[in-house]
Amino acid sequence: MKSSNRFSITQRLKSFKYAFAGLKTLFIEEHNARIHLVSAVIAIGLGFALKISLNEWISLIVVMGLVFICELINTSLEAMADFASPEKHPQIKKVKDLAAASVLISAVVALLVGIIIFYPKITEACTHN
Repeated sequence: MKSSNRFSITQRLKSFKYAFAGLKTLFIEEHNARIHLVSAVIAIGLGFALKISLNEWISLIVVMGLVFICELINTSLEAMADFASPEKHPQIKKVKDLAAASVLISAVVALLVGIIIFYPKITEACTHN
């Protein structure tokens, strides 16, 4: 526990350093995170190409953020569970399965939002050509 509650710019900058280290770990070690990243880049590219509205951008950003947040929490829980119980244990499996389910649900929601936003624009663009 920290003994001082004084605000420190140095400590705030270090917290960013730790956060970026976590992101680096996520993308280096987690294959699914890289898949989510590629999907996000594609969605952003489509957003620019199809000139989506401000509200559509907000929706995309929120669901993409949700997927990455769930992936980070899932990865954190898995790492902690593996550390706490290296051997297989039914409760650890339950925790890991539940955390993985959060990633699945967030990814499905993001996919549905992407379909709702992009499908009409893509079909419209295809019918005008």
